[in-house]
Amino acid sequence: MVLYPARLDLLPDEALLAAVALDERDATAVFVRRFQRKVYGLALMITSDRTQAEDVAQQAFERAWRHAGAFDPRRGAVATWLLAITRNVAIDAVRVRRPDLVDPGELSGMLPPARGNDPESSAVRSDTLGRLRPILDALPAEQRRAVLLATIAGRTTNEISQIEHIPIGTAKTRLRTGLAKLAAGLAEEPVQ
Repeated sequence: MVLYPARLDLLPDEALLAAVALDERDATAVFVRRFQRKVYGLALMITSDRTQAEDVAQQAFERAWRHAGAFDPRRGAVATWLLAITRNVAIDAVRVRRPDLVDPGELSGMLPPARGNDPESSAVRSDTLGRLRPILDALPAEQRRAVLLATIAGRTTNEISQIEHIPIGTAKTRLRTGLAKLAAGLAEEPVQ
C-alpha cells in the first residue's frame, strides 16, 4: 500500500518515524515539516547563532533518519527523542566552536571615555592598576578577558557570552572566578 503525502500528515509520530526508517521519501519530508520549528528553536536557544542552529537542525534530522529504526516508543515520545538528539548535536557544536580571542591590548579601544583629568583620580587609578596588573597577568586568558570586558569595557555577562562565543553560564563562571582571584590577590598584598 502506497501512502500519499496527505495521508502521511495524519499518521501519529511513531508511525511516521517508522515510515522514515523504511526510507519513505514523502514520510521524511512530512517528518521534517512536523518537527522543524521545535528542532530549530532548541538549536537556536543552545547555540545563539542562526547559521549554526540551521546546521545543528540539519544534523539532528540526519541523525534521526539514520537511527529511526532504533527508536523505541516504550522509552518516550518521538518529539522527546528528536529533541534529545538536537540537544546533543547543539552542545557538541558549541563545544567545538572556538572563541574569537580578543587581545587584552585591543580592549582599550572598548574603554568608555575618560571622566576628566583630575590628577588625584588619575593617581589613584594608576596605583590601583599597578597593583592589579600582576594579578591580572596571573589569571588564565579566558578569565582575564572576561574581567577586563566587564570591569573596564562595562560589558554584561550576556555581551561577554556573545563576544567570546560561549554560553552565558560559562561567561558568568569565568567572570566570577576571575574577580574572586583578583580580590584574593589584593587581600594577600602587603599594605604599604
